Amino acid sequence: MKIKIQDIEVECHVFHRKVKYARLEIKNGALNLIMPIGAEDYQSLIKKHEKWVYQKISRINTLKKESENRKLDLTRSEHDFRELVKLLVSEISSRMGSPVNNVTFRRMKTRWGSCSSSGNVNFNTRLRYLPENLIRYVVHHEVCHIKIRKHNKEYWNLVSLTYPDYKKYENELAIYWFLVKDLN
Repeated sequence: MKIKIQDIEVECHVFHRKVKYARLEIKNGALNLIMPIGAEDYQSLIKKHEKWVYQKISRINTLKKESENRKLDLTRSEHDFRELVKLLVSEISSRMGSPVNNVTFRRMKTRWGSCSSSGNVNFNTRLRYLPENLIRYVVHHEVCHIKIRKHNKEYWNLVSLTYPDYKKYENELAIYWFLVKDLN
C-alpha cells in the first residue's frame, strides 16, 4: 500500500511476526512495519514516527538524486582493486600503529567494510567502482576500528585527525551506494 507523509508518497508493507513490540524499518526506500501477531493499529505507529519516516525518506530521495551526478569507475580490475586496498591497509595501519591481522574481500549487502575484534578487516568488493579517495577513506575508517570498535565520539575524533571533513566522505559513500547496490 502507499501512504502519504506530508508531501512524500511512501510504499508501505505490514509484516506480522512473533515480536513483542512493533517497529519500523526502511528498506529499499519502502517503509516496513513489523507488528506483533494480532496487532493491527499500524496507523498510530506511523503517526507516532511520522517525522522520523519523513526525514529518512527525504534523505534517501536526496541521495538518489545526487547519485545521478556521479560516475562509477568501471576501468579498475578486481586484481588492481585488491592490490590497491592491501597497499592502503599497509600504509594506513603502519602510520596509525594499528596492525591489521588479515584483509578479505566479499560482496556485502549493507556496508562498505567491517573490522573484527581480532584485527581482521573486510571490504565490500563494490568499493572497486568508487573513486580512489573514497576507497582510501573506507580503509582508514576500518583501520580506525582496530583501535576503537564503536562509532562513538572518541572514534570519530580519531577519524577526524586525518579526515576533519569525514561527514562529507560519509555522505559521498551514501550517494555512491545507490549506484553500486544492485551491481554483481
